[in-house]
Order: sequence, then structure tokens, then C-alpha cells
Amino acid sequence: MKFDKKTRASVSQALVWVAIFSVVLAGVGAVGVDIWLASTQWLLVAAVSILFAIYLKMS
Repeated sequence: MKFDKKTRASVSQALVWVAIFSVVLAGVGAVGVDIWLASTQWLLVAAVSILFAIYLKMS
């Protein structure tokens, strides 16, 4: 699927916010309250989200 430049930028920004939110949920999980996923899984979600965000920014 091809996106125009404006759409890629907005999707990339949304993925950055998903990554930030995932890191926050990982921090909450680290203090003992797991929300749907374990802390390490939230960090994996953050890593994948930020990788896709970088990919979209570069393309």
C-alpha cells in the first residue's frame, strides 16, 4: 500500500506515540500491575512501533 508524504508523516507520528504509551505501560507493569501484557512484551511492542515509525520517516 502506498501512502502520500503527509499520510506517512501522520502514521509515523502515531507510531511514535504508541511506542511512548507502550513504554509507560511497561513502567506500570514493572511496579507490579500488568495491564494485558507483561512489561517485556510492552517493550517489544514499543521497539517494533518505533522501528516502523523510523522506516516510514525514511521512505
